[in-house]
Amino acid sequence: MAVDKETVRKVARLARIAVPEERLEPMTRELNGILKWVEQLQEIDTRDVPPMTSVVHMSLKMREDVVSDGGYADGLMRNAPEGEDGFFTVPKVVE
Repeated sequence: MAVDKETVRKVARLARIAVPEERLEPMTRELNGILKWVEQLQEIDTRDVPPMTSVVHMSLKMREDVVSDGGYADGLMRNAPEGEDGFFTVPKVVE
């Protein structure tokens, strides 16, 4: 796939990027270079390569999934300006 000056001009207009006329030709060469590099990457056989998110093997620390209220309700309510039945009360903001 090759990109020409008209394609660069059209993409720049669609992206609302001001590209001066003298930059169209160099940008065309740069984009064609990038596309050539992508075509080279597509030639690589990756069928036996497992999907990964990093080149370094990482695993997340696991913990038991336990539902709790945190046990801090009383302490939190002491800091609240107003509270009722363990809930914060706030002024009405919507009529």
